Amino acid sequence: MKKTMIALSASALLLASPVFAATTHATDDTVAAAKANANDAKQKLHQEQNKGEELKLKSEHAAEGKSDSVGSKVSENSQKAWHKTKEGTEKGWDATKEGTEKGWNKTKEGAASLEKKVTE
Repeated sequence: MKKTMIALSASALLLASPVFAATTHATDDTVAAAKANANDAKQKLHQEQNKGEELKLKSEHAAEGKSDSVGSKVSENSQKAWHKTKEGTEKGWDATKEGTEKGWNKTKEGAASLEKKVTE
């Protein structure tokens, strides 16, 4: 009786594994799409924050009467360059994370298909 229950349990697990793999794959795709949308929103937010900082610096220079000075132009341009550097780094980091997650998902899919082939 015990051996029969174990055999039935094992066969139920084997039958359920392809369904689980398909569900996991769909979930991984959904999570990847959500993260990509979140990354886009984060980048747009940071761009707007950077524009706000740049406008604040320009208004400070205008209030001080230095808006046309060489020092203020250098300061404003260096701030813009720094913001572009940060945005580029952030995009690169996000792309690296997405690529790593895609690779990991493919590894999991490959392992699931290999397991399926072994159990057949």
